[in-house]
Amino acid sequence: MNVSSTPAPNVDPAELAKFSDLAHRWWDPESEFRPLHQINPLRLEWIHGLVPLTGLSVVDVGCGGGILADAMARKGAKVLGIDLATKSLKVAQLHALEAGTEGVQYREVSAESLAVEQPGQFDVVTCMEMLEHVPDPASVVKACAQMVKPGGWVFFSTLNRNPKSFLFAIVGAEYILNLLPKGTHEFARLIKPSELTAWAREAGLDAQGFKGMEYNPFTKRYWLSQDTSVNYLLACRKA
Repeated sequence: MNVSSTPAPNVDPAELAKFSDLAHRWWDPESEFRPLHQINPLRLEWIHGLVPLTGLSVVDVGCGGGILADAMARKGAKVLGIDLATKSLKVAQLHALEAGTEGVQYREVSAESLAVEQPGQFDVVTCMEMLEHVPDPASVVKACAQMVKPGGWVFFSTLNRNPKSFLFAIVGAEYILNLLPKGTHEFARLIKPSELTAWAREAGLDAQGFKGMEYNPFTKRYWLSQDTSVNYLLACRKA
């Protein structure tokens, strides 16, 4: 066996445990995952508007309980959701069975390992709300670039790192509004758009555009905008 062909796991055990403990609540729209249920239609329509998903092969990196993967399959894509949280994947698989979702499968494998196994095999790669939870986010970006076909699309979403994002995404969302469990995000792990763009460029991806995501705590509504100061999404294409 060539040990170099099996990348070392790019994972933080504490982060895995954090999401595993909540796994049974992934599909409860009133649970700790309520924000993901609320923003999922926005993310889905943004992706589908840039590249119609029907008939395409997609890998969703860090799929969790399958909220986005399931939705993309319902748009007609053939989706593989990957994660390293065993409990979350079991929840995702069970939901697909119960909901009768066709065209979605789940695997417990890292992005880096799948990139070695299936380079250039996917039309679209999505990696949402995941980069800020791994020790080496640049490695995940590189793996995403390796997995996508030439001309294919890669989509990321994450949190900016600045005083406003600390106030809104951590203090506000976790400690005041209780939108997320306390400790969900660590400020030092948040990622500036310039950093993410640089990693993407180094991996052979061309940035196609950013979108910001905003939240009004009074109307409890999310929307996409041009303000990338807190939550943001990045669309890329492989040259």
